Amino acid sequence: MTEPDVLDVYGLKVSYFSGKLESFLRYKGIPYRFHAMTAKQFMHTIPEATGAMQMPAVQLNDGRWLTDTTPMIEWLDERYPKHTIYPSDPVQKFIGCLIEDYADEWLWRPAMHFRWSYPLSAKLLVQQITDDMGRDIPAPGWLKRWRTRRRQFQNFVKNDGVNATSRAHIEGSYLRLLQALRTALANKPFLLGQRPTIADIGLMGPCLRHFAMDPTPGAIMREEYPDVMAWVYRVWAARADRCEGPLDSGVPVDLDPLLIEIAETHIPALIANAQAWQQDQELHNFTVQATLYKNIRTSPYRVWCLERLQERLKGLDAVDRKRLDQRLNSIPIISGLEYLGSVQSGYDPEHRAPFIRKSWPVFNKIRG
Repeated sequence: MTEPDVLDVYGLKVSYFSGKLESFLRYKGIPYRFHAMTAKQFMHTIPEATGAMQMPAVQLNDGRWLTDTTPMIEWLDERYPKHTIYPSDPVQKFIGCLIEDYADEWLWRPAMHFRWSYPLSAKLLVQQITDDMGRDIPAPGWLKRWRTRRRQFQNFVKNDGVNATSRAHIEGSYLRLLQALRTALANKPFLLGQRPTIADIGLMGPCLRHFAMDPTPGAIMREEYPDVMAWVYRVWAARADRCEGPLDSGVPVDLDPLLIEIAETHIPALIANAQAWQQDQELHNFTVQATLYKNIRTSPYRVWCLERLQERLKGLDAVDRKRLDQRLNSIPIISGLEYLGSVQSGYDPEHRAPFIRKSWPVFNKIRG
């Protein structure tokens, strides 16, 4: 028997999506070597191989590079099919992938806000990031820290719509997530039953390396929602060969608070972004839960996210689609996804992800 490939994973131990990918690899038992990404790798090696400055990036034994955790996890799960994280029930799988997309794209805002808007957190994280990524940059430490902190706050907080007007709402998004997770996990170890699925793994992006570990959100989770904190580390500790229990039937009712939150925040944000992209607007506004978000950078990548959710919806057969419609009858997720008709981002028309040599970062320019 040949030994399985050992993946070379380049990222950071404080990174949003590195934590998501590592949670998946650990659960599946896929061997990997973790490399702390340097600035040179981030700015040159990775974009030359994948087309975008993104982390994590994965290099296979044959030299090929993978990028973007959503298609990476899908591809790796197919390559290592034992103990798949995708439910066999197509309706459950759709819901799990929807939760993953919400975790990737909406919860990014509160995660980045709590990290870079609070001085204690920003000081701690900028030190950790520059110690790793900046070790190959010949510049004074104070300058590397200042530039990193300024870049992160400008790009991922201010330019993504978090300001004095929206700050309370975006912090409320985190608190509502915690309450929704408490409800969903009241009677079971994982969101869809007795073992982790893509819903749990997807939420590890914001919940592991940001919400559970950064000072301000970590204190809230630890002191007020220790049951959610226990779930975060339960996912991190989970191993597929020890988690073989059944999943719930269909979409559990205890997920409703989380699904309502997705319907009221993430879906309207995707719609507004896609409308702005269709009109070639570099910036756009949207209102969710009575809160106005202004001057958001329009993201072609997030148009692709909406397109992929629509494709997953269209992939359901008539029976499963009817089941989903009936289950979400009072939660406006389906109507939101279909509001604009079929959107076409132009990204990855040949379905080559995660092997794209010209990847789009989240905040790429309009029309790529």
